[in-house]
Amino acid sequence: MNQHPIVNRLCYTLLAISLVTLRVVAQAPQRQPTPNDTLKSPKVMADKRVMISIYAPKASDVTVTGDFLGQPKPLSLTKSEQGVWSTLVGPLKPDYYTYTLMVDGVRTMDPKNPVIKQGISSLENVMAVPGTETAFEDNQPVPHGDVREVWYQSKSLGMMRRMHVYTPPGYEKGTTKYPVFYLLHGAGDDDSGWNTVGRSGFIMDNLLAAGKVKPMVVVMPNGSMPMPPQTGMPTNETMNRMRSLFADELLKDVMPHVEKTYRTLTNQENRAIAGLSMGGFQTLDVTLTHPELFNYVGVFSSGFFGATVDEAETKYAKVLNDSNFNKGKKLFWIEIGKDDFVMDANKKTIALLDKHNIKYQYKETDGGHTWINWRQYLNEYAPLLFR
Repeated sequence: MNQHPIVNRLCYTLLAISLVTLRVVAQAPQRQPTPNDTLKSPKVMADKRVMISIYAPKASDVTVTGDFLGQPKPLSLTKSEQGVWSTLVGPLKPDYYTYTLMVDGVRTMDPKNPVIKQGISSLENVMAVPGTETAFEDNQPVPHGDVREVWYQSKSLGMMRRMHVYTPPGYEKGTTKYPVFYLLHGAGDDDSGWNTVGRSGFIMDNLLAAGKVKPMVVVMPNGSMPMPPQTGMPTNETMNRMRSLFADELLKDVMPHVEKTYRTLTNQENRAIAGLSMGGFQTLDVTLTHPELFNYVGVFSSGFFGATVDEAETKYAKVLNDSNFNKGKKLFWIEIGKDDFVMDANKKTIALLDKHNIKYQYKETDGGHTWINWRQYLNEYAPLLFR
């Protein structure tokens, strides 16, 4: 039986369209392969050297900066005849490193590396150099806790805010209440910092699996406050305002939300706080303003910066001169790298504490103001909590 005339016309039309499409495709210029198609970056060698590369045939200058350099001066990449810019760094100690490319003066991510660290206004690539030294921060085959992105209404700031919260393995199925550890990041970062490049979830998982820490809830709030319009470095007035905003939000929004939402123990003996750089500054402020809140205090690579060192003795006079302060602190831990650029502020802060007979434990390590140190500091500090 013959098909209906309309059906026949439709078939002929579709056939004609297909033939035209094939003809157009056949006549279209074919994309030529480039070195970018097979390029790998970063490429970790067996001897722990790392090749960082980017395909930028029209660029005239490419550099890279990263915490593996140990200095702020950028490293130049060399261009091949195929338009691939590369440099070989190391050998590097096994660890996690951040880096950023600069192509003709424009800050650029490595397009071949999808692993990133997010800040409040920038991104950085993250690369891993594997080895036994990184076992404490690696994703090991052990029971894992959960890290949640938690949104809440900040009444202090009049906006929605986010924090990251780690709960230990078994939290969901249990009824146990846990001590809580508030872990603060540094300037330029947000609440994701400790969870991404900081590796906090994996560090806690591995410590728990090894029986080195007590199970706890770890709260990583966003310590970066909305900044007023400004040019240049923040003034002391701006820093003081940001410090006050953070303290208000921590006490009035973050802690109440955590204690309402999670099964946490809500007394001083079961609360800890620690922070790096700006977060260490915030930790000092909260501790010396509200000594009744935290029994465990950690200050990483920090101190009272600039003129705030001189202001601190007046601002915190009541607590600094309180003879009962030491009785309310089971641990006051201060740690910093010997090459850290905030060492001067750190030393002045320690001198202030010594002047007022504030007891603390102090440790200097190798290295500077980098996540390479801060992950190690967390690994050392967490086992000391809630003992």
